Amino acid sequence: MTSRRLAALTALGLTGALALTACASDADPQAAPSDASGGIVTVHNGEPQNPLIPTMTNEVNGALAVQNLFAGLVYYDAEGGVHNEVAESIESPDNQTWTITIADGWTFGDGTPVTAESFAKAWDYGAALDNKQSLSYFFEPITGFSYDENTSLIEAGGLVVEDDSTLVVSLAQPESDFPIRLGYAAFFPLPESFFEDPEAFGEAPVGNGPYVLESWEHDSSISLAPNPDYTGNRAPQNAGLELVAYTDEDSAYNDLLAGELDIIKNVPSSAFATFEDELEGRSVNQPAAVIQVMTVPEWLPEFQGDAGMLRRQAVSHAIDRAAVTETIFSGSRTPATDFTSPVIDGWTEDIPGNDVLDYDADLAADLWAQAETLAPLGDYTLQIASNADSDHQTWVDAVCNNIRTVLEIGCEFFPYPTFDEYLDARDSGTVPGLFRGGWQADYPAMSNFLGPIYGTGAGSNDGQWSNAAFDAKLAEASGATEPDDAVELYMEAEAILFENLPGIPLWYNNATGGWADTVDDVAFGWDSDPILYQVTKSE
Repeated sequence: MTSRRLAALTALGLTGALALTACASDADPQAAPSDASGGIVTVHNGEPQNPLIPTMTNEVNGALAVQNLFAGLVYYDAEGGVHNEVAESIESPDNQTWTITIADGWTFGDGTPVTAESFAKAWDYGAALDNKQSLSYFFEPITGFSYDENTSLIEAGGLVVEDDSTLVVSLAQPESDFPIRLGYAAFFPLPESFFEDPEAFGEAPVGNGPYVLESWEHDSSISLAPNPDYTGNRAPQNAGLELVAYTDEDSAYNDLLAGELDIIKNVPSSAFATFEDELEGRSVNQPAAVIQVMTVPEWLPEFQGDAGMLRRQAVSHAIDRAAVTETIFSGSRTPATDFTSPVIDGWTEDIPGNDVLDYDADLAADLWAQAETLAPLGDYTLQIASNADSDHQTWVDAVCNNIRTVLEIGCEFFPYPTFDEYLDARDSGTVPGLFRGGWQADYPAMSNFLGPIYGTGAGSNDGQWSNAAFDAKLAEASGATEPDDAVELYMEAEAILFENLPGIPLWYNNATGGWADTVDDVAFGWDSDPILYQVTKSE
C-alpha cells in the first residue's frame, strides 16, 4: 500500500518498453537464495471471504495467502517494478497477439509440471460465466470473452497452447499494458487437480509459489510452509508464515506491542499519533496504491435521477477531507483529488470536475435543498455501511458529523460484524445506504482503478453503475499505444466519473504497518502489503 521509485517504474511508464520487448526485467535486487530457516513469521490478517482459488480472490485477506501460494508469469517488487517469474519471455509485434514462453523447471506442489496449458485452462475456467468467478472480468480483453454466453476462450481461439512452453494470447484490440496485469491473481496457473474437484481445492489449494499450505483453520489462521520446489526469485527466507485472523486491529496492534505478533498490516486509528514512537523505527508510513471512496448504490431511489445527482454532490461537498485526515488519521491519509492514486504513474490532480471534492458547506446545503425541491425525502437519515471488525467507525462518525452539521439530516454508521459478512451484503446488493469502497490496486496501472470498479458488469462494480460513454473511453485508453495518449484518455474517463459520482472519493491511504523486534528485513510494497518471503526471524 510507497513513495520510493514507484512512479518511474510502474504502469504506463513501463508500457513503452513492454510494447517493444514485451519482456519484463529478470533482475530483482531483493532476490536471494532460499534459506527457509529460523522461525515462523506471524502476520495480522483476517478470514478470507471465499475459497482460496485465484480467480475467486478479490479481497485482501484471501489475497495475502494466494499471492504467497502461487506464482504468476510476472511478479511485482516493492516499488511496483515488473519482473518475469514463470514466464521466460512475453513478446508481441503489435500489442494484440502475445506469445508467452514458460520457463523450464516449474512444478506445482503435487509434483505436476507448470505448462502453458496450466495457464490456458485456468484462465478459461476463470472467464467462463457458468463458473461465477469474482475476477472473470480480467479476461474481458481476450478474444472470445462474453458477458452474455458461456464462451470458452480456448475454443474461441483467444488462448492457443502451441506446446508445453508456448501460450499465444489474442486480444480483441491492442493493449500495451497487458503484460503488467499478469502478476495478478486472476492470471495464476492451476494444476489438473483443481479441475477434478474445485470445491476441495479451494479449501486446500495446491500452488506453485514460494509457500505451500499446511493448514487453514477457519476464523483462526492460515499456516504456510516454504515450498522446497519453488525455483523463482521470491524464495522464503523464513521457516513459514502464520496468517492470523483478527477481528479488530486494536487487538492485533496490542499483540504486536506485547511481542505476540510479528507483523501488523494496518495500524489502528487509535495508534496513529503514537505508533512511530512506540515501534521505534519498526514501522512504515508511506504512500500506497490504495484509495477509499464511499460507493453510491444505484438501487437507492434517493440517489437516482436529477435529485439523486444533486444529493451525491451535496454529500461530497459536505465532507471536510482535510480535517478528517488530519484529526482522525494524524496525516496518514491524503485527501483525494481523483479516483486513482498519486503513486501510480500518470496520476494528476487536474481532472475536470474534481472540484466536487472541495469542502463547501454553503454549496452543499444549497444542493441538498435543490434536491428536496425536486424529490422531497423529509426526515431522512443517511446510513454509511462498513465492517465493524476493522477500524472504520471512527472516520465514519467524523464524516457523519460533517454531514449532519452541513446538510441538517441524520447520518449514522451501519455496521456489519465481520468483513466477510459486509462483503456478502455488498455483493448481494442489500446494503441500505452508502458504503465504504476501499480499493487496493491489483497491478500498478491507472486502468486498474477505473475499469474493475466502474466498468459495466465488472466484478468489483459493487454499486452496479453503468455508463456507455465511460466504457467506451476505457476501451479507447486501453488501446492507446503511447503512454501519454493513454493518460489523457484515462483523465477523460475520470471526468465522466466526476460528472456522475458512482463513488465519492475520500482519501488516499498510506501503508501504515509495523513489526516486532523478533523479525528483520521487513518491507511493505507499492500495494501496501508486507513482502513476506524476504522476512527473517530467529528461532
